[in-house]
Amino acid sequence: MNPRMQSVAAAFQFLSRFPVKVQLDYSPELFRRSTRFYPLVGAAIGAAVWCFAAAASYLLPPLPAAALILALWVALTGGLHLDGWMDTADGLLSYRSREKMLEIMKDSRVGAMGVLACVLLLLLKLSLIYSLLTGGWPPLLLLLPPIWSRWFMVHAMASWPMARGKEGLAGQNFNGMQKRHSLAAVPGAAIWTAAAAAVFPLLGIGDFSLLQAGLSWLLLPLAAWGIGTWAARRMTGKLGGLTGDTYGALNEGIETVLLLVLVIIQYRL
Repeated sequence: MNPRMQSVAAAFQFLSRFPVKVQLDYSPELFRRSTRFYPLVGAAIGAAVWCFAAAASYLLPPLPAAALILALWVALTGGLHLDGWMDTADGLLSYRSREKMLEIMKDSRVGAMGVLACVLLLLLKLSLIYSLLTGGWPPLLLLLPPIWSRWFMVHAMASWPMARGKEGLAGQNFNGMQKRHSLAAVPGAAIWTAAAAAVFPLLGIGDFSLLQAGLSWLLLPLAAWGIGTWAARRMTGKLGGLTGDTYGALNEGIETVLLLVLVIIQYRL
């Protein structure tokens, strides 16, 4: 297998539960190369969720359809990013010292703050998907949040220091990420976004107007960068850098914010 295909396979094996059954010789270099394909993994997750959403919204009432859509969305990642969200909540919401926060986040056990943060996040995501379903949204727009949230993870790895240095999974495998790695992921995110935009009119735009659809394509990448940058700076200020858990938390938070932006566009513009 050539290096490019190894990088694609590594990205899918690490970030998703898609059955990519190949044996790879994992190394820090392979992990870093694979990050350019993180938006592709997001596009695959978004495409699977989109197809399922179209079928579920046709066969079922909005609420059970929304619950099943969210369940599939979580299952496709194996709960990887939710685990990071919970660990980050346990650490940051403990209001302890930097060292104690990092120690709490390293603990495999989930605390009360992590459970509360997870429940509230899933409730918000469920309500947003339900709102989109009842508002006549075009399911194809579900492609965008997972693409741009995963691009921002790459951007965060390259833009902020590692809180634990070379310790931990992130430090061992992603330490040394540079701006070129972040820039290399941009074309993939842009290409998959443009491809979705190209077929969008052919599949119908539901009750969205052309203006709303256009704003969605424009605002979601900007919102991912804006809210992600704000959150990453806040985390770095408290932890002295970012960790593998915070990358997962950023992904979950950005996905949710982008769903929120879609709802605002749908109901207020």
